Amino acid sequence: MLEHLTDRQVDTYLPLYKADRRWKKSAAVTIDLPLFPNYVFVRITQSQRTVVLGTPGVYSIVGSGPKAWELPEWEIGALRAGLPKRKVQPHPYLAVGDRARITSGVMAGLEGVIVRQKNNLHLVLSLDQIMQSIAIEVAAEELEPIPNPASQLPYGPARNVRGPLIATLPFVN
Repeated sequence: MLEHLTDRQVDTYLPLYKADRRWKKSAAVTIDLPLFPNYVFVRITQSQRTVVLGTPGVYSIVGSGPKAWELPEWEIGALRAGLPKRKVQPHPYLAVGDRARITSGVMAGLEGVIVRQKNNLHLVLSLDQIMQSIAIEVAAEELEPIPNPASQLPYGPARNVRGPLIATLPFVN
């Protein structure tokens, strides 16, 4: 699918992470896997929608009707710059919890939910438009707390409703 999109001059981004796998009677190998399964990020114009939708393997463009949902350019830029420098892995999407912001480095400004995993702190970054999350290992001194507005609601936070799996998400300035 990526080759088809690239051949059609569509700017694509497929974030990957490294995972160790061992199959029966073979040595352990490290493989690259999609960080957000079933999603490819593309930068497209309105006229390129039909090109993307006509690509084999593309199910849909994330959005409401003809309007695509856009991810902020700085968020995609931070992922592109920061993922090669950090150990990352997919993480279940979280809607509630203690929120924090990374204060230093190439991922400064990204916000997420703090979780503890094997005596290490991780910040779970959520891309709400596609209901996907990743966990990034961080040091406590890299984080600053963010007040959770949902904790101030009289009836608590709304429950998350999952939609269908969608294959492509545009990011546009």
